[in-house]
Amino acid sequence: MNTLCSILPRVHFTSSYLKPSALPKSLILSPNLGFCVPKSLRSSSPISLRFRVFLRSRSSGFHLESQLSEEEEEEEEEEEFEDDDDDDVAADEYYDVSGDVSDGVDQSDDEGEYSVDAAEGTTRLEEFKWQRVEKLCNEVREFGEELIDVDELASVYDFRIDKFQRLAIKAFLRGSSVVVSAPTSSGKTLIAEAAAVATVARKRRLFYTTPLKALSNQKFREFRETFGDSNVGLLTGDSAVNKDAQILIMTTEILRNMLYQSVGMSSSGDGLFHVDVIVLDEVHYLSDISRGTVWEEIVIYCPNKVQLICLSATVANPDELAGWIGKIHGRTELVTSPKRPVPLTWHFSTKRTLLPLLDETGTKMNRKLSLNYLQLNASGIRSRRDDGKRRDDGRRKNSRKRVNEMNYDDNGSISGQPLSKNDINTIRRSQVPQITDTLWQLEEKDMLPAVWFIFSRKGCDAAVQYVEDFSLLDDCEMSEVELALKRFRLQYPDAVRQSAVKGLKQGVAAHHAGCLPLWKSFIEELFQRGLVKVVFATETLAAGINMPARTAVIASLSKRSDSGRSQLTSNELLQMAGRAGRRGIDERGHVVLVQTPYEGAEEGCKVLFSALEPLVSQFTASYGMVLNLLSGSKVTRRSNVSEDMKSAQMGRTLEEARKLIEQSFGNYVSSNVMLASREELTKIKREIETLTLEISDDAIDKKSRKILSGAAYKEITNLQEELRAEKRLRTEQRRRMESQKISSLKPLLEEFETGQLPFLCLQFKDSDGVQQAVPAVYLGKVESLDGSKLKNMVSSDDAFVPNAAREDSTSDIGPTLDPSYYVALGSDNSWYLFTEKWIKTVYKTGFPNVALAQGDALPREIMRMLLDKEEMKWEKLSDSEFGGVWCMEGSLETWSWSLNVPVFSSLSEQDELLHTSEAYNEAIESYKEQRTRVARLKKKIARTQGFKEYKKIIDATKLTEEKIKRLNARSKRLTNRIEQIEPSGWKDFLQISNVIHESRALDINNHVKFPLGETAAAIRGENELWLAMVLRNKILLELKPAQLAAAVLLI
Repeated sequence: MNTLCSILPRVHFTSSYLKPSALPKSLILSPNLGFCVPKSLRSSSPISLRFRVFLRSRSSGFHLESQLSEEEEEEEEEEEFEDDDDDDVAADEYYDVSGDVSDGVDQSDDEGEYSVDAAEGTTRLEEFKWQRVEKLCNEVREFGEELIDVDELASVYDFRIDKFQRLAIKAFLRGSSVVVSAPTSSGKTLIAEAAAVATVARKRRLFYTTPLKALSNQKFREFRETFGDSNVGLLTGDSAVNKDAQILIMTTEILRNMLYQSVGMSSSGDGLFHVDVIVLDEVHYLSDISRGTVWEEIVIYCPNKVQLICLSATVANPDELAGWIGKIHGRTELVTSPKRPVPLTWHFSTKRTLLPLLDETGTKMNRKLSLNYLQLNASGIRSRRDDGKRRDDGRRKNSRKRVNEMNYDDNGSISGQPLSKNDINTIRRSQVPQITDTLWQLEEKDMLPAVWFIFSRKGCDAAVQYVEDFSLLDDCEMSEVELALKRFRLQYPDAVRQSAVKGLKQGVAAHHAGCLPLWKSFIEELFQRGLVKVVFATETLAAGINMPARTAVIASLSKRSDSGRSQLTSNELLQMAGRAGRRGIDERGHVVLVQTPYEGAEEGCKVLFSALEPLVSQFTASYGMVLNLLSGSKVTRRSNVSEDMKSAQMGRTLEEARKLIEQSFGNYVSSNVMLASREELTKIKREIETLTLEISDDAIDKKSRKILSGAAYKEITNLQEELRAEKRLRTEQRRRMESQKISSLKPLLEEFETGQLPFLCLQFKDSDGVQQAVPAVYLGKVESLDGSKLKNMVSSDDAFVPNAAREDSTSDIGPTLDPSYYVALGSDNSWYLFTEKWIKTVYKTGFPNVALAQGDALPREIMRMLLDKEEMKWEKLSDSEFGGVWCMEGSLETWSWSLNVPVFSSLSEQDELLHTSEAYNEAIESYKEQRTRVARLKKKIARTQGFKEYKKIIDATKLTEEKIKRLNARSKRLTNRIEQIEPSGWKDFLQISNVIHESRALDINNHVKFPLGETAAAIRGENELWLAMVLRNKILLELKPAQLAAAVLLI
């Protein structure tokens, strides 16, 4: 007991900081103690108390972490006797020392005193992580490297390592490079850590690369706790610490630059100074458009003698990545694991409640989150089940009838009453929760702590200020935060973020790139100690930063990008969701999606159930790449250069550079996977052709002759021939109806070209097959918008030419089809470009084309001007032979105009103009009559004598058609995949090298790099050559410091 008590003044609980003076000698847990016990501890039973003691580093002192468990003593004893050889069982907890002290309870008066046997405590305290690492290193030095095996490395940890971790370590020890693909927070870093233990024991070096400086800083702290300060270094754009250490943590670009410096030397491997292993963390960044090429360059330039350990989140094609590395770098083994150590539960937050996102099966959306269910609840209509519980039998029938008339599906559409886009937006806006609403829901369901992802720095800071009066800490926890903040302020007075202090004292904080690294580290420490309950963070935090929480909240399913607003991919969603669930603490992690004005549960399920995206090569040639590959090391002006030095300074030839470029991931995939994909695509096309022949009219006729009697076959054949003729007439009548509609609308719309701006109804089906009806105000015919960007775009792009207009119409079924394009502003503040096909009706009422005030422009002129300001980024919503319907988001200036477009309920049917056309009404009636004749003929066929046998043939045909559809879908996916993996071109490299040569940055013949080239080669970014030209301009020398800073900022 004295041994344990001797270290108590230097301990802290992970959920709250303990003052040394507050700890009694006998460690009494009582409400009268002078330290704070977390809420989770106070609510647990004190009968089964277990301590977890661990040492963070040799210089940090002992730390004691306490944890209460509600398991029975018998269950704990059973766990001790589990089969240790079962590699399939993942570790349930991470702990270093665990002692069950329930047997040592000595009750005295009203206090329960818990003691720990001193000898047992001494034995357990001997085995801390850094001590075990040092012990293993000493044994290796004494007995040789043969001692190192997977069991010895696994013994460093106080828990059973997972099967995939063991397989990866074995592959590494065999001398192979390793690609590991596993879910976020599954323990991939352990593999790199084990490799570091083996490397340090062999007195060699390991480089650990990450895509982010914040992640590098965190790994630096974690590895120093395990290996000691002297064995770990850090190299980022901001800092360089202990660069010659055996373990060097760095950002990925730093390593690429190191490889650049040695790429032209006669022995490029010498530049890595005895490096045996390079760890590429978050290697799935290879697909990043702006930075992905860095990962490919590292793999290409890295010496083959260096082992690579590539750690990736779950992706669709890890086998392709492993195959590529194996081909260009050497033997590589792939290790994958689909399992998460902590399973996830998905939720959806609305204004009123927090509901499960999925149904009981976990394969479909919870029907209570459908748009129509929300609409029914909002209108006071209850479901059939609720009506049955609350109403008597007489009224129950009526309620059932009413609900049956308004059936709803998962897409939110109502049978016979499709929700318009305006209705959908209205429902979604009414369900959007405030931050405090969702926060209350999380606290009520005990789902804190949480990481809350918001895709902007300003949004994170604004969220903290919004809830800074919402206290999540008790008085004791608040005092601990104030004490920690006071200490931080004394140590780093300039690093305190004053705007975040108030929120921090309430248990909320922001974490993003706009915060200083010291402040972010402080937030991470408080979060891990349980003193910060909610962290509002950008998606950067999802990239491997160790801040596990019970819950991950994703504020939106879309984010802004360089090309506009884009929806999250399934990979990005799962990467953020992976922050949920603390191993050894939480039985389940929770992921909460939040209702927004633009996205609901349907979009969430669509992203969640979509397939994982494959890694796609982003390898592109740049000015910096060409300069560094062709020029080699820096050329000095000394004349007495030795032959060896000249040889070392010579860069690569174009042929050598070409061999490197052709080793890109994209070229590998294109040469191997594309070949396999094309073979499968050919096979699918052949199968489709075979199946298509099986369902042809001739094939069906042969089967019918074989099964049916002569009389039955003749009867059905005659009726089927008659049915085909009637269907052809139906198609002609439909085309006549559409043609007559176009002819009737043209004069109506021409009348409004100079008068008022009428309201109209646009109707179309979106990509999900949901019928949309949008009220809009008509602006005019595109051909009449002289000089506008829209007219130029439509007239010059063949995509806007209707198929009907491309064909010579020789049919006499109706007026000549000549659809035209029109433009209107919808009530949802979106511009719509459409032909007559998509107009359901036109109304007499509209905006009067009269100036609002004397001297103002007319409304039509104002709207034309606002339309011409847009960037013309049109998205096709639907298409037909009579032209398509396109959509483009409006601006803030058009918002006030869209608000004045009335909803359909306020428009009168008597104001509709289209149905006043007698010719159009006659065409509609003729089409309806023909549809009726087709339906009657189908019923007549169903009553024939041999129809049952004939129906079997038809059903088999339908199954074959479904199979053809699936094969076509697979063919489409393969075609898209082939388009994605087109090889990167050598032509781009040659074009850039010619530009560099012409601009006097590099002489590609003798590889001499001129001053302009030296500057461009040192720049890491886009347009390096242009930036170098600007920076070397003599005008900058004449600027004052403030002017120079402003110029550099603009650059």
